[in-house]
Amino acid sequence: MPIQVLMPALSPTMEKGNLAKWLKKEGETIKSGDVIAEIETDKATMEVEATDEGTLGKILIPEGTADVAVNTPIATILADGETAADLAKAPAAPAPSVAQEVAESRSPVGEGKPMISAPKAAAAPQVVAEPDPEVPAGTAMVTQTIREALRDAMAEEMRRDADVFVMGEEVAEYQGAYKVTQGLLQEFGAKRVIDTPITEHGFAGIGVGAAMTGLKPIVEFMTFNFAMQAIDQIINSAAKTLYMSGGQMGCSIVFRGPNGAAARVAAQHSQDYSSWYSNVPGLKVVAPFSAADYKGLLKAAIRDPNPVIFLENEVLYGHTGEVPKLDDFVIPIGKARIVRSGSHVTIISWSNGMTYALKAADELSKDGIEAEVIDLRTLRPMDTEAIVNSVKKTGRAVTVEEGWAQSGVGAEIAARIMENAFDYLDAPVARVSGKDVPMPYAANLEKLALPSAAEVVEAAKAVCYR
Repeated sequence: MPIQVLMPALSPTMEKGNLAKWLKKEGETIKSGDVIAEIETDKATMEVEATDEGTLGKILIPEGTADVAVNTPIATILADGETAADLAKAPAAPAPSVAQEVAESRSPVGEGKPMISAPKAAAAPQVVAEPDPEVPAGTAMVTQTIREALRDAMAEEMRRDADVFVMGEEVAEYQGAYKVTQGLLQEFGAKRVIDTPITEHGFAGIGVGAAMTGLKPIVEFMTFNFAMQAIDQIINSAAKTLYMSGGQMGCSIVFRGPNGAAARVAAQHSQDYSSWYSNVPGLKVVAPFSAADYKGLLKAAIRDPNPVIFLENEVLYGHTGEVPKLDDFVIPIGKARIVRSGSHVTIISWSNGMTYALKAADELSKDGIEAEVIDLRTLRPMDTEAIVNSVKKTGRAVTVEEGWAQSGVGAEIAARIMENAFDYLDAPVARVSGKDVPMPYAANLEKLALPSAAEVVEAAKAVCYR
């Protein structure tokens, strides 16, 4: 029976890719291991090797086709003795089962199996959010991925202010390691979109120096795990110089890039640095969840006279959301948002933790528990007022984060609730967090190391004594 070649997932977070080139033609003999095509993902151009032998019977997806979903049949291989007449016998590509598709905010990845399409597995629950005060009533919306929202924010600010420029590894010629800076080099040129060597300490220092002279750099880290190489520049130079110079030297700079767990990239590429940076006076720390917040808050960060740590999430880059179609959509730093109203328990989170929080709120609603979900959006300065007002209404609180519990952001939230709303609490504050272990590589262990919606539901029921 003819064998179908499926569009592979060549990286853990790949959702779709471009079929750049066929290296074999229909009718050519193929051996196992032969490179038959080239695929461009959001990270790299890679070769596709045949795993079966035979003849390339039919090319189903022509070269140059963009946005081919993972697991889509792209070609058919005929075994020895088969002819073109047998092509109709090729089996249909199996659809992933529901059990495969659902795994909290990321797709489960089986050893030796294709990755499962991320958008279905990671789609956030649809809820009716309170109106965003930053968006006028009746504003038209455009649907964008988060990577597109980030790109548009940078492009708009670079058009607005000639002092803004982007620098980092692969931001220019390669269009960004995650394609977030796609198109910026073509529009703004190599003087304002600058590829750097693989030396975070070096280019972060150059960015800080440029900011001290009045420019406004956007420094991209391929992951904030690599920013540990540059942490002296970020903390001792960017964060402290304004104070140490008596207000004479400012540093308007944005450090941005993916933070926390992605999928199967192990401990050295999966750490959540939210609590590290939010501990430091002199820094502002932003960690959005929705596409609109990514855009509006990045624009605010670029305009801010202080150094801003802008924590993104690789798993969320491909997620879509509605972004206001406004000439200048800016969200103020330091304001949380009530994403879902409720009266029984307050669930507080940010970034990808919101995925668990919203799924849990849906489940709790089925049991008659209406959770109020707060998206902090900014970790420093933290919107304590929004948290306290909600807890005064509900009397209960649960924090959700992918980082570790000890000295985590959830611990800080719990302390602020105790200091400002202790008399309103009907139960101790509960924390749901990543497990106290370096992130495992194996998919099943990684899933266990991260929070889950089920854990949030359990915590919320516990504080509600249910």
